[in-house]
Parts: sequence; C-alpha cells; structure tokens
Amino acid sequence: MESEKETVVVESEKSNKKNLPNFFQSINLKHVKLGYHYLVSNAMYLLFIPILALIFAHLSTLTHQDLSTLWNQLRFNILTVITCTAFLVVIITVYVMSLPRNVYLLDFSCFKPDPVHKVTKQRYMQLCKESGIFTEETLGFKKRILEKSGFGDMTYGPHGLMHIPINMSLPEARKETEMVMYGAIDQLLGKTGVKPREIGILVVNSSLFNPVPSLSAMIVNRYKLRGNILSYNLGGMGCSAGLISVDLAKDLLQGTPNSYALVVSTENITRNWYTGNERPMLVTNCLFRVGAAAILLTNRSSDRRRSKYKLIHTVRTNKGADDKCYNCVIQQEDQNQVVGVSLSKDLMAVAGEALKANITTLGPLVLPISEQLLFLATLIGKKLLKMKIKPYIPDFKLAFEHFCIHAGGRGVLDELEKHLELSPWHMEPSRMTLYRYGNTSSSSLWYELAYSEAKGRIKKGDRVWQIGFGSGFKCNSAVWRAIRSINPAEEKNPWMDEIDDFPAHIPKVSPIDFTP
Repeated sequence: MESEKETVVVESEKSNKKNLPNFFQSINLKHVKLGYHYLVSNAMYLLFIPILALIFAHLSTLTHQDLSTLWNQLRFNILTVITCTAFLVVIITVYVMSLPRNVYLLDFSCFKPDPVHKVTKQRYMQLCKESGIFTEETLGFKKRILEKSGFGDMTYGPHGLMHIPINMSLPEARKETEMVMYGAIDQLLGKTGVKPREIGILVVNSSLFNPVPSLSAMIVNRYKLRGNILSYNLGGMGCSAGLISVDLAKDLLQGTPNSYALVVSTENITRNWYTGNERPMLVTNCLFRVGAAAILLTNRSSDRRRSKYKLIHTVRTNKGADDKCYNCVIQQEDQNQVVGVSLSKDLMAVAGEALKANITTLGPLVLPISEQLLFLATLIGKKLLKMKIKPYIPDFKLAFEHFCIHAGGRGVLDELEKHLELSPWHMEPSRMTLYRYGNTSSSSLWYELAYSEAKGRIKKGDRVWQIGFGSGFKCNSAVWRAIRSINPAEEKNPWMDEIDDFPAHIPKVSPIDFTP
C-alpha cells in the first residue's frame, strides 16, 4: 500500500510541473466553425437595417411629380394600400420582437470579511498542526503548496475552521454562507437603490454546499422577494459556475421584459474541508478562501444610463462527454471514507483543451477582421495545404482592454500570460486577487473587475473579457463593454481602502499547477 501511495505522490508531483498545452498548436476546426456560426447568427439581425436604408434612399430621389403620380395610382386601389401597409407592419413587428433584449450590468458587489477572519500562511499551518488530523508528511506538502501558491497573508478563512477543535457542522456552514451572501447583497442593494421586490429573477451558484431549503430559498426568505420570482440554484458546477449563472440570467431576461436579475456566486469552505491525508485531495484545502459576489443585471432601457456595462457575448464550453475531462476534478471518498475533491494529474492538459476550444469559438466574435484573416490564412495553409508553418496566435489585446482570468492558481495564470502574450499590467487584477483574497471560486472574476475599477482603469467603451473554468470540465467566457467611465472616488468595493498598496511584490517561485 505504501508503495502505491508513493507512486501516486510521484505522479502528482510530476504532473504539477506540466504546462498548459499551446492553445493554437492544434486547432479543432469545429470550434472555429461554431464561432463563425455565432457571428453570422448575430449579424442576421442587422441585415434589415441596410434594406430599410436602401428603401429610404430610393424614396428620397423621387420628385414631387413622381409622388403625385404615385398617390393618384394608390388612392384608386385601397386594397393594395391596406395589404402593403399591413405586410410592412407585420415585418417590422416580427423583426423588432426577434431582436435580443440588451442586458446591462447595473452594478455588483464583492464581500469583504471582517479582519477577524484573516488567516496568514503561518496561522493556517498552525491550525492544521493543532487540529491533530494531518501527518508530518502532509503538513510539509501543504506548506510547499502555500509557498508556491501566490497567496499573501491577508486571505480570509471561515470561523468554524479558525479555532481548535475545528467546527464543520451544518449550522456553522450556514453561518459562513449567510455571512458572505447577505453581506454582498446588502451592499449591492444599497449601491443601486433597487428594492428587493423589484427583482424578478434570482440565480445562485455554490458548487459544494447545497442545503435544504436551498441557498436561493434562503435569499428569498431573508429579503422577502416576491412570490412569482424565477429562482434557480446551481450546484456542482465548479469555479466556472459564476459565468454560467450570468448566461442563464441573460437567457431568462430575454423572455422577461423590464426585469432585474440577481446573480449570487459563492462557495462554502466550512463544510467541505478535507480531513484526510491523500495528496490529490489536499490541494483544495490550501487554495480556497472565503468570498462571494452579488451581481445585478437588467434589461430595462431606462437603466442603461446608470448601468456600468453591457453584456456583449457569453460563450460556454463543456468537455464533460470525455471521461478524462469528466474525472479530472471529482468529489469522492478516500481510502478511509473521508470525502474530498480529488484533482487528477491530467488537470492541466484538460484545462488547456477546454480553454483552447472556448477561445477558438470566441475569436470570430471579438477579434478585428485583420486578426481573423491572418489566423484563417495560416490555418488554411496548415490544415488544407499541409504547409509547415507555425500557427498564428491572434492578438487578443486588440479585442479587449481588460482581462479577468479566474484566480484558481498561480500556474494557470503564468501559462495564460505566456500563451495569450499578455503583459504584467493585463494580468495584474488576477494576480493581485489571488494574492489578496486567494481562490474564492466562481466569485474571483468579480474581485478582479473590482480591482480594475478601484485602479481607475475602466473607461467608457472599454471591453472586458472574463474567463472561468471548473469541474466537468467547463470553460466559460463573458464579454462586457463599459457604458461609462468608472470613477474610483464614487465606488464602494473591497479594494478601495487599500488599493494604493497594490500591486504588491510577490516572490518569484516555481508554481504548482494543480488547481481546480
């Protein structure tokens, strides 16, 4: 048994040294085709505009005598006039009703726990040792992960795990989730002035903690939301669930005019701390920290002016049909029947494939024509003409001003910076979020956007790319355009009282890439 355990350890440590595969080395044509399918589908809505322009341009060339002749002909043929008018009205009505409703991000809030919840790396290791659960070998492994994690000493832990003996009870887990969810929602409602009973859609995501009644029911009860609210609770979907929630809310807003949609993204640490000693399950203990975000979306045209962003695109990629992808992040029991989340040695390769598929689909929707032509030219030369040329890597910096990449771990951030050829400035929100708050699961993307706002970087017209990935295996993207410039002096977000301390200096170490 010991020899088998050692084999697993060696394989895990070797896998930690693997890098993400080159996204553009081997492109799957079906993902390129899917991206252009989305592009053509969206463009169909715009075809009616040039047709109307041509009609009005032709009418403008008619003389007074032409109009008089036309009137004389039409007044003696009332049936034709009525039929043409009715047909035109129907066409315009169908066109207008088929247009997708614009979805705006009115505002969002990220929860910042009280200082009593801060847990330094030294304090974390002390609590692990005093718990009496972990072996000396396990403690050494945890320490190495923390040293290479990209964490600072200001992340937050739940109350139940910061005292000895630790308390992982259901009531304690509820307290953690209520603290982060209600804290974020209270601040959001205060910022926007929206009354709870005005909210028509509620989407909550928490991957590992799904009590009865559900988290969405807890929010309905707390804020006395209306009885006909469309309420959804998403579980087991990993760190990418935040953007899945946004995509679901967007679709629901298409069929619900003049509505608000509240999206809440969080994860629970108390109930899901692994108390065993198997290494594939220990990494999540070290990386996840307390956090939550609340986002308010709207399709009300009257709210456009005071909203922050307009949702432009959402692209979802699901690799769950592949067994290797499905099993790379999985909740299971260890040999002692202790439940934990196990990370496969194939995780980095799987993440790279999912990211590649998502990026390839998104590219035609967002990249400038010049970049698409260069990409297609090299793709045709490589795939069809069998030319020995390097694949062209599109410059996504021409499509986006800001990047919010899920702060799951330092290794993934390093690899994305390299493959997408991003600058340290572009990666700063993700790295500083990982350093300051740790991996807060699906809510990390919103801490990153809050960082850019606190720095005064968001200007009117700027485009933001949020990209998250998680168990399943899934990779999801959301693209936003800033409706107005964000003034940091008017903002209330978790960075404002300390933003001048960032970017902080993070020691250079070789990272462990074993992240969910």
